[in-house]
Amino acid sequence: MDSVTIITSDLAEILKHIPHRYPFLLIDRMLGCEPNRWVKVIKNVSGNEWFFQGIPIDQRVMPQMLAVEALAQSAGVLCHYSGMTSRIGKTIFFFAGFDNCRFGRQAIPGEQLLLECTMKRSMRGVAKLSGRASIDGEMVVETNLTAVLRDMEDAIASDPKDRPAPV
Repeated sequence: MDSVTIITSDLAEILKHIPHRYPFLLIDRMLGCEPNRWVKVIKNVSGNEWFFQGIPIDQRVMPQMLAVEALAQSAGVLCHYSGMTSRIGKTIFFFAGFDNCRFGRQAIPGEQLLLECTMKRSMRGVAKLSGRASIDGEMVVETNLTAVLRDMEDAIASDPKDRPAPV
């Protein structure tokens, strides 16, 4: 998969490789991907989104941190197609952090976010990426992302009371 460009609009295929589901799935379609290099993904901003509930129609804007999360989900897709994960159920990527975040214009219902992630480097289960969300070329958010690969068994949350007490 090193230099082959993948073009797909099949969300069902993407869902096989990332754990996100409604209401927190924030990507709708993959436009293309070059493994180990870049991915382009679309998020359609609908007036029916859960985060718009209770907000007057003329005041609805997508929270910009959700655009950061959409970039993180896009980064997970890139990491998968770059061969860094196996199918969901064995390994999974976690959004570990972001830095150098810059916010621009806000997204409103009816608009389409273009999410672009570029792999900067990856080593030993840690990927460093840059991401940009835009609408018609206007920046919504730009940020650097860190994703960490973990074994799915290690990722399962446990009840804190079942953990040993610190010494």
